[in-house]
Amino acid sequence: MTVTLSHKICLDPTFKQEQYFKQACGIARFTWNWALAEWKTQYEAGLKPSALALKKQFNAIKPIDFPWMYDVTKYASQQPFIHLQSAFNRFFQGTSRYPQFKKRGHHDRFYIGNDSIKLEGQRVKFPKLGWIRMREALRIEGKVISATVSSKANKWFVSLNVELDQTPKSCENQAGVGVDLGVKTLATLSNGETFEAPKPFKRFTKKLKRMQRSLSRRKKGSQNRHRLRQKIAKVHARITNLRQDSLHKLTSYLTDNFTGIVIEDLNVKGMLSNRKLSGAITDLGFYEFRRQLEYKSKYKGNYLKIADRWFPSSKACSKCGHKKEQLKLSERVYHCEACGQSLDRDLNAAINLKNLLY
Repeated sequence: MTVTLSHKICLDPTFKQEQYFKQACGIARFTWNWALAEWKTQYEAGLKPSALALKKQFNAIKPIDFPWMYDVTKYASQQPFIHLQSAFNRFFQGTSRYPQFKKRGHHDRFYIGNDSIKLEGQRVKFPKLGWIRMREALRIEGKVISATVSSKANKWFVSLNVELDQTPKSCENQAGVGVDLGVKTLATLSNGETFEAPKPFKRFTKKLKRMQRSLSRRKKGSQNRHRLRQKIAKVHARITNLRQDSLHKLTSYLTDNFTGIVIEDLNVKGMLSNRKLSGAITDLGFYEFRRQLEYKSKYKGNYLKIADRWFPSSKACSKCGHKKEQLKLSERVYHCEACGQSLDRDLNAAINLKNLLY
């Protein structure tokens, strides 16, 4: 079984290399927007557009109308068509919204194929650029099949997609565990362990409000406004990094120490409709937790079971199975009227989830 993983590494480009990155990102963004606009035009005219046909149409006019595109790698003006087709496929399947036009500063990235990538220690070689320094070496052994260069908070990153030579063996511990996610406590395990939620956005809320108020008073187009926007972007990047770090530590701990793992199929979209809890739920990153756990379980050979969304993990007693008709969110201790068991509500739910393994 082949497994593909990505490793995102910060880059240290020279000024010339950074200008090349910006130009390639602009070309990739321009190509996407051109293809999306043409797709809409043809669809409204009663035609059935496709990414392949649009790509042929674009390549025919590129030498005359867009000769400046040849200054960067060919993938910058080719891969957006493939990405657009994938985006429309997801939209037609009902798993994603209709593709949107991309904006400068929000969608700065471009793709590079494996035939143009070379790695050597803490540096990577791209076409027409030469060697670029990386902050760290690639930590995954395998074949590099592609790369994506992106910008965030005034920093440049490369995400290297690696096809593994072989799948590592799973952990020796054959124990199973149930994991109950919560707002107050990020995760409660069936063995009694708990992982506190870092809540990074809540931690930086006051600072962001202060900076946003200051930004609203800056003159549009001024250098002061631009510099403050960069500072705000760095704070948001810091929030994302803190959240990702906590989730990576939790998912790595679970996949390294338990062979069988059971989690709930949470209705995150429905939970976000509660305006009193939506901010806290967004700050925890439930969807990202599941995404990480799924690919790490596949990578390490763990058995991951997703409990049915309607499984009464919180309302059922983990000792006798008695189910409560009503259980308020404020009831943090579960008390069973049938057998008299009393224990933490989240721990009771985690034990019920673990029992699904057997």
